[in-house]
Amino acid sequence: MKNYRRLWAVLGVGIIALICEFGLHHAQWAQVVITVIGAVIALLMLLDMIKTLRSGSFGVDLLAITAVVATLAVGEYWAALIVLLMLTGGDALEDFAATKANADLKQLLDNTPTTAHRLVDGQLHDVSVDDVQVDDIVVVKPSELVPVDGVVTAGSSLVDEASLTGESKPVEKNVHDELMSGTVNGDAALTVRVTKRAADSQYQGIVRLVQESEARPAHFVRMADRYALPFTLVAYLIAGVAWAVTGNPLRFAEVLVVASPCPLILAAPVAMVSGMSRTSRAGIIVKSGTALEKLATAKTVAFDKTGTITQGVLAVDQILPAAGYTADQLLQLAASAEQQSTHILARSLVKAAGKGLLPVADAEEVTAQGVQGTVNGQLVRVGKAAFAETDQQVDATAVFVNVAGQYAGVITFTDRTRPEAKQTITALHELGVEKTLMISGDSQAIADKVAAQVGLDEVYAEQLPADKIAVLDQTPKENRPVVMVGDGVNDAPSLAVADVGIAMGAHGATAASESADAVVLRDDLTKVACAVIISQDTMRIAKEAVWIGIGICTVLMLIASAGVIPVIIGALFQEVVDTITILYALRARTGRRDADQYEVKPA
Repeated sequence: MKNYRRLWAVLGVGIIALICEFGLHHAQWAQVVITVIGAVIALLMLLDMIKTLRSGSFGVDLLAITAVVATLAVGEYWAALIVLLMLTGGDALEDFAATKANADLKQLLDNTPTTAHRLVDGQLHDVSVDDVQVDDIVVVKPSELVPVDGVVTAGSSLVDEASLTGESKPVEKNVHDELMSGTVNGDAALTVRVTKRAADSQYQGIVRLVQESEARPAHFVRMADRYALPFTLVAYLIAGVAWAVTGNPLRFAEVLVVASPCPLILAAPVAMVSGMSRTSRAGIIVKSGTALEKLATAKTVAFDKTGTITQGVLAVDQILPAAGYTADQLLQLAASAEQQSTHILARSLVKAAGKGLLPVADAEEVTAQGVQGTVNGQLVRVGKAAFAETDQQVDATAVFVNVAGQYAGVITFTDRTRPEAKQTITALHELGVEKTLMISGDSQAIADKVAAQVGLDEVYAEQLPADKIAVLDQTPKENRPVVMVGDGVNDAPSLAVADVGIAMGAHGATAASESADAVVLRDDLTKVACAVIISQDTMRIAKEAVWIGIGICTVLMLIASAGVIPVIIGALFQEVVDTITILYALRARTGRRDADQYEVKPA
C-alpha cells in the first residue's frame, strides 16, 4: 500500500502543478509544489534505499533518486516529476503483482480446524476450537478434521494422518489411542478426551514451525539489483566526467535523466507480472516475481511422496488367493461382501471389481473387525486376520477373506504413483534440474520402491517436518535454488524454508498453500515442469528487455554528455525507452515455448 500511496501522491502533485502553470499561469507555484513534494517523496525513498544498502543489497532506485535530486537542484522540475512517476509506478506495479497472487489464493487457505463438537450432559454443542479445554469431551464426526489433540474414549475408525506424518496408510484408532489435530477422521464417529488446547496442538506446532521458517532471511539477489550496481557506476562516471569537463552542473542532470534505470525498474516487473499471468492461466498461482526468478534457475527439486508423487488414494495392489480360488474369484467375493460398506478400503475393493458384483444378504459391519455377509449362499468375512480366522501376516495395508469358514486369501492395497510422475521427473531433468529428491515420512522400503518407479535421484524416508527442513538446509550452494513440492500440513515448514515452495492445492486448502511460493490448482504434477518452463521464458524475455533498455540508455547518456539533449527532452526520451522495454517485456504473457508440452493427455 505504501507504494500505491506514493504513486497517487505523485499523480496528485502533477495535476496540481499542471493547473498552476498552465491554468493559473504561475510557473513558480508549480515549481514549488513539485520541488517540495518531490523532495519529500525522494527523501522517503532514500530512507528505504539506506535500509536496503544496510542489508547488504544494492537496489535499482538509487540512480533514479539521484536524478530526481539533480533535476530539482538545477530547476528542471518537470523532468523530476517524470522520473518520479516512472519510479513510483514501477514499485506500485510490483505490489500489484503480489497482491493479485495473494487474492487468487484466498479461497484455498481455510483448513485450520475452527470448531469442535463438545459433549456436555449427553448433548453436543458446537464451540470455537479455542474454547475447548483440557479434559473436555468432544465428538469427531465421520470425514471431519480432528480439531484438537486427544485420546479416544469411545468408537473405532480409520484416521488419515497423511497430511501430518506423510504415512499413506489410514491408521486405525480405537479406545485409548491418541489423535492429532489436523488429521481426517474416517467413516465412524469418535468420542475424544482433549489432552491439549488448540494453541498447543500438533497442528499449531507445525504452523509455528512454518512461521519460524518464513522468518529466516532468504539470501537471493533479484535480477534488477544485479544489474543496478554496474549500470549506476557507469552512469555516474559519464555524468561526472561531463560535469568536470564543462564545469556545468546542468550537464550532470542531463546525463542522469536519460540514465535513470527505467528498464530495470519497469521492464523486469512488467515481465514478471506477464509471466505470473501466464502461470495463472496454466492453473498455477505464483505469489511473487522473486519466486519466478528462482524457479528459472532451479538446480534441485524435492518432492513429498503421499499425494504428490503418489495419488494419495489407496488402491488394490496384490490379490493373493488361497488354494481353490482364483484372483478374480477372491476379488469378486470380497467386493460383493463389502459393497454396502462406506469404509475406505471397501470403496477401493468395489472400484477394482467393477460391475461384476454378486448380491449380498445379511450384510453386517463388525466394529473394528470387518464386514460379513452371505454371497452365493456362503458366509463371506472380510477384514482383519483374526476376523478371517487366519494367522497370515503381510507388510502392507490389507484385508483378509474367509469364505464358508475357510481362509480364502488376502488382498493388499497401495498408494499408486501418479501416472504423470515419471514424465514430470524426466521433464525437469531436460529443463536443467540437476537433482531430484523425495523427502517422505513413509517407510524406507515403500519410499525406495516409489522412487525407483518414477526415476528420482535420491530418497530420504521416515522424515518428520523438522527433518525435512534439515535435508533442505544441507543442500550445497552449487545445487541451489532448491524447490520443494508437497501437499500436506507436514510439508508446510519445508515449503516455507525451501528457495521455492510449490503446493499441490487441487484438493482443497492446506497450510501447505499458505506457506508455499506457488500453488498448483489442478491435480497434475506436470504443472511443476510447466511452472519451470514459464519461469525460464519470463526471465529470458525480462533480461532481453533490460539489455535493450540499457543499450539505448547508454547511447543516450553519451549523447547527453555533449549537451545535445535538454533535460526535459531527455526525460521524454526516457519514456520512449520505457515504452520499448515494456512492450518487449509484455511478450512474457505468451512466452516462446509450449508450457503444456509435458502434460499427460487423457486417453
